[in-house]
Formats: sequence, structure tokens, C-alpha cells
Amino acid sequence: MDTSSPITLNGLDFHDLDGFYTVIYSIMNLYEDWKPAHNLDAFNDILYSGFGKEQVKLVWKHSAKSKSDLGLQATRNFYQHKIDQGQPYNTNWAAQQLEALNSGKGATLFDIIVEIFHSHRHIELVLL
Repeated sequence: MDTSSPITLNGLDFHDLDGFYTVIYSIMNLYEDWKPAHNLDAFNDILYSGFGKEQVKLVWKHSAKSKSDLGLQATRNFYQHKIDQGQPYNTNWAAQQLEALNSGKGATLFDIIVEIFHSHRHIELVLL
């Protein structure tokens, strides 16, 4: 991979969390036959090598749209789905996260994803 060229993630290419996973995984260097899970833990794990181990600049275009798409309502739905589904999800944790979100203290899906990117030192995230 040419690390001098930024990789572009376009917020116009998706409107929900499942779409985000599909788009981000499509621009990563993943094994051809590997189907990564669509969850935040798997996404975090894949970032350790999905762009390679060298420094990479990821430019997230239309990030304001993504911030809205993956904002409060999408995050509420995300946690409520876990609560409604029950096992194997930790419903107590999901309820606590939903309560924090509703009280203005919780992070949205967009915030969580940005935090995950920032936790990987080899990835420079640029929000446009």
C-alpha cells in the first residue's frame, strides 16, 4: 500500500452502521475469503492490520453527514436493539449506555468510531 496517498472514506456512501462496516471493510486490505463481523469489537481488531502496519492517513469526507447518520437516534436504536435481543448481549451494559446517552453523557456511534480510529497510532484520521 502506498502510504503517501491518503485513503478516503466517503460519508455519502453509507447512511447507517451496517453501511459503514461494508464501506470501511471494502477499502481495507483484508483476506479475500474473510468476511469480517459487523460489530465494533471486530472493527477495532481489524484496524490493527486492515490498512497494513505502516502509517496511514484516512480522510473521512462528509463526516458531518456521518456524524448525523450515526448520531443520537442511531445510537439509541443500537443499544435498544441489544436490550430487546437479550442474549448474547449484555443487556445491563446496554441499558447503562442508553441511560448515559439519554442524559447527555454518552457517546454516539460516530464518537465511538472516531475514538476507535484514534486509539490506533498508525492511523491518522482527518474529518472533512
